[in-house]
Amino acid sequence: MRTLTVCLVLLPFCALAQVATDAQGRPVVSLSNEKIELTVLTKGGTISTVRLREGAEKMSPLAGMGHFLCLDGFGAPSAEELKSGMPFHGEASKQLWKTVDSQPSGSRRSVTLATSLPLVQENLTRRLEIVDGESVVYVESQLESPLGFDRPVSWAEHATLGPPFLEKGKVAVDMPGLQCRVRAEKPGPIPGRLIYLRDFTWPLAPARDGGQLDLRLIPTDQNSLDLASCQMDPKRSLAFVTALQLEKRLLFGYVFRREEYPWVMSWMNYTGDQRAARGMEFSTQPFDVSHRETVEMNPMFGTPTFRWLPAKSTIRSRFLVFYTVAPEGMTRVDDITLSGGRLIIEDRKAGKRIELAASLPL
Repeated sequence: MRTLTVCLVLLPFCALAQVATDAQGRPVVSLSNEKIELTVLTKGGTISTVRLREGAEKMSPLAGMGHFLCLDGFGAPSAEELKSGMPFHGEASKQLWKTVDSQPSGSRRSVTLATSLPLVQENLTRRLEIVDGESVVYVESQLESPLGFDRPVSWAEHATLGPPFLEKGKVAVDMPGLQCRVRAEKPGPIPGRLIYLRDFTWPLAPARDGGQLDLRLIPTDQNSLDLASCQMDPKRSLAFVTALQLEKRLLFGYVFRREEYPWVMSWMNYTGDQRAARGMEFSTQPFDVSHRETVEMNPMFGTPTFRWLPAKSTIRSRFLVFYTVAPEGMTRVDDITLSGGRLIIEDRKAGKRIELAASLPL
C-alpha cells in the first residue's frame, strides 16, 4: 500500500488524514491501532479489508467486494427508477466519498466521510472510529433529507465474506434469527438447494431434495446459490451476525441496533472457487428488491420492511464491527451482549466465552 499524509482544508480547522492506494491502485483511507486495522475505499465508502495486527493470520474475512452500503436502494430498482438512472443497490456505493474530518492519532482515532446521492436527493455522512486496546470498529451514519415530504428508505449493510476466510465446511454463521423466508429466484448457472418462498425457523431451512439444511454451515458437498432472510428477535435491543472460521479460530462479526436493522439476508453464493461469497447483509428490509416491492410486503412476520426518512430531517444508525481470535473448542455464537464497556460473546454449549473491550456505546 502506497501512503501519503496530506492536510485537508476544513473549516474551521485543518486535520491530518492518511491517504493511500491499495494493491489495485484504488484510493483508500485507513484506521489502525495495535489490535486491528481496516481500509475504506473513497469510491463508495466500502470497507475493503479488516485485519488483525497480532498473530500470524493477517487475512481479511471480507470478499473482494468488501462491506459496501446499499442506499437508498437494496437490489434491483423498479422499471421507472431504472429509466431514471438508478443503479442496482442504490447510489451510495457508486459515489465518490470525501474525507470531511480525520483524527489519525491519539487514544481514539477516526475518519468521517461524506457524499451526496443526487437521484434521491439525500446527504450521507459516515464516521468510523477505533479506540486503543480494542479490536472493535464503531460505525455511525447520518442520512439527511432536504425535501419536504416523508419517504421510505432502503438501507442495507452488505457485509460479504470471501476466500480464503470462506472455506467449504470450515465457517459457521450465527445470528439471533427467528422467522425466515427463502427468496424466489430465477434459474441460474448454479442451482439452489432451498424451496423458494418457503418459511422456516432459523437455522433449519427446507431443502428441495427433502429434509432440512442447516444454514449456519458452509456446505462441503455441492455448489449452490440461495437467498434467505431472517427476522431478528424482536425481544432484543441489540442483534448480531457473526462468522467463525473453525479451523483458523478467527471470529468476525457485527453488533447493531435491532430497531434500525431488523433483518439479516443471507446471500449464499457457494461456487466452490474464488468467486464464492456469503453475504451477512443486515438491513431495513428482508430482501434486495425495489422500494415498491419493499413497501408492498410490509409488514413481514409482524416486523417493518422499511424505515421512514421524515421530511427535512436526519436519521442515524450505529453498529460495531469486531474481529478476534476464538478460543480452542468454540464452534458457535449463542449470544452477544454489550455491557459495562465489554463485548461478551458466548458459546454456551461448549462453555466458551470471549470478552472484548468495547468502551463506546451503541
